[in-house]
Amino acid sequence: MSDDLTSGGTVLPITRWGTPVMHNQTRPVEAFDDELRDLTRDMFATMRAAHGVGLAATQVGIDLAIFVFECPDADDVIHRGVVCNPEVTVPDARGRTLESAEEGCLSYPGAYQVLARPDTAVCTGQDADGNPVRIEGTGLLARCLQHETDHLGGTVFGDRLSTRARRLLSKQHEELAHLYPDDWPVTPRRTSASED
Repeated sequence: MSDDLTSGGTVLPITRWGTPVMHNQTRPVEAFDDELRDLTRDMFATMRAAHGVGLAATQVGIDLAIFVFECPDADDVIHRGVVCNPEVTVPDARGRTLESAEEGCLSYPGAYQVLARPDTAVCTGQDADGNPVRIEGTGLLARCLQHETDHLGGTVFGDRLSTRARRLLSKQHEELAHLYPDDWPVTPRRTSASED
């Protein structure tokens, strides 16, 4: 991926859970044009401002099947890129190893719960120019590829939690929501409730 797509973007407000675009299937990317490249730059800027490792277009209010990532794998090697029209495959049940780890979401800031996911995943799709891409993920990168692709199908990770774990997630989010302005991360996270 050309480096120019990872810089020069504008930070956008992150869309929260409960907004319809977060819970619906996205449209496939069909036009690999300057508008898409501008969106990619903005998504990188937004993800970095929010200190995230991945960001789907739905998280900036756009119902397009595209996500960006900048995420370490199991060996702490950072991978970055953009995937349009992604498809994720994980090993079948016999070859699958589940890893239970805390997971969070920039669209539900401040809240984390343990979720078991396969510890390897392969994501295929297209880059911002329409060329085929294939990413083999391990560790956190495998989780990121699954999480972001879920977003584009209208699934948030809370949908994969038990009722009890989802209640705990909601409680955590509500306790910390006051730290995240409505236009976060355009306006940075507050450090205390006393800030304007």
